[in-house]
Amino acid sequence: MPVKSGKQYIERINSQSVPCWYKGELVTGKRSEHLAFKGLMETQAQLYDMQSDPLLAGKMTYESPVDGKPVGLSFLPPTTVDDLRRRREAMSVWSNAHHGFLGRSPDYMNTAIMSFYTAAELLNELSPQYAENLRNYYAFCRDNDITLSHAFIQPHASKISGQMDATEDAIAAKVVERTEDGLIITGAFMMATQGATCDEIFVYPSPSPAPFDDENPFAFAFAVPNDLPGITLVCRDTYASESRFNFPLSSRYEEMDNIVIFDHVLVPHDRIFFAGNEEMSSRLFNGSNFHIHAGHQVLCRYIAKTEFILGTLQLLTDTLDLASEAHVVEKTARVLAGLESLKALAIAAEAGAVPDGRGFILPAPQPLMAANILYPKLYPEMIEIIQLMASSGMIMVPQEEEFKTDAATHLDIYLRGTDMTAQQRTSLFRLIWELGAGSFGGRQTQFERFFFGNSITVSNRLYLTYSGVDTYRQLVSRFLEDTHH
Repeated sequence: MPVKSGKQYIERINSQSVPCWYKGELVTGKRSEHLAFKGLMETQAQLYDMQSDPLLAGKMTYESPVDGKPVGLSFLPPTTVDDLRRRREAMSVWSNAHHGFLGRSPDYMNTAIMSFYTAAELLNELSPQYAENLRNYYAFCRDNDITLSHAFIQPHASKISGQMDATEDAIAAKVVERTEDGLIITGAFMMATQGATCDEIFVYPSPSPAPFDDENPFAFAFAVPNDLPGITLVCRDTYASESRFNFPLSSRYEEMDNIVIFDHVLVPHDRIFFAGNEEMSSRLFNGSNFHIHAGHQVLCRYIAKTEFILGTLQLLTDTLDLASEAHVVEKTARVLAGLESLKALAIAAEAGAVPDGRGFILPAPQPLMAANILYPKLYPEMIEIIQLMASSGMIMVPQEEEFKTDAATHLDIYLRGTDMTAQQRTSLFRLIWELGAGSFGGRQTQFERFFFGNSITVSNRLYLTYSGVDTYRQLVSRFLEDTHH
């Protein structure tokens, strides 16, 4: 099956039977009709439809090497700089469509599974079958346009000091039994964003570093349909609403986060990418260059989101007639500088592309790592600028329903803005309230702060890409030597 339609995406999710808990009740009926998932599923259906749009298909798809049918370009393993450009252009189409608010749009995990595919040969050391499993799974995802979520992070309780000393009692996700049919897995994972609106879940936890005489039961990676027997999803509260006027962002882009619980789940042998080898866990993850390939996709999203925030600021400036205010110009210029920096980093990443040693090509790591340091600080700063410029105006914002009452005539007079009707101005301030004060906006800010880890972790990645490069040190050393003559 080539690229799927939005209708096919919705039908697949609606057909699932995984137990999914929301506010103390099991979700029943079609998930696409449930408030917690409806808006997101409608948005992603539109994304999938774009791949078959005659005006966009040439930019968003390529021919599968299996049967020549069109598949998503975000699955393409890049072998040339032109491939990187094509990937960026395709991913930017989706990023611009959701304005960067979908942190887990399908191309994110498409890129992730592609990155692991490029490192499949590393698994030959453990077992040629593991390498073949990973290659086959990548092809399955590509040729069936699988919507993936991922589960990497385990609950804090699984990391409590000393609990790993007794493997039998440890609650970290682990292999509890090996059978002829596969591995039996028990454990839980946090923050599987879109776990309830995906086809499959890619599971890759950090294993326990505790010494084991034999195989480490905490070291494994696999991918399974998210409604296998024994899997349960638990949702947080939703920020979504039916009204696009009152909640213009969350009604479209609310991505549900899930706890994924594995209770003696049988993972078939052909879905296991490695098991038992702690060293292979880090070798495959690092060898896949996951953060570099994913960083290329994420940078497309950063740019689209920054452009949307900039447009919001400009509309706010217009309606409040603040364009001539020096402090507004200064604040807007900071956003512009951030946007231009992100665009330049995207170009630099492609211009400095390097081979990965296995026949594929990588965007230059340093510009992407720099973007990963820049944006977690830039995004909260942009939101603060919106808060400062909107002032108290973002607090007292009527809802759509008020314009259908007898109060509407008064609102039309007192809430109008410069070159904006009262409804247009209120619509803008509803958007600003969601960004700067609402639950959806709060999650977005926290999400961007910790997207690829905390600031120390992200800084360390960039620092290590320069480790061992003495060019700048030698430059200054030669300069100082010249002063002795």
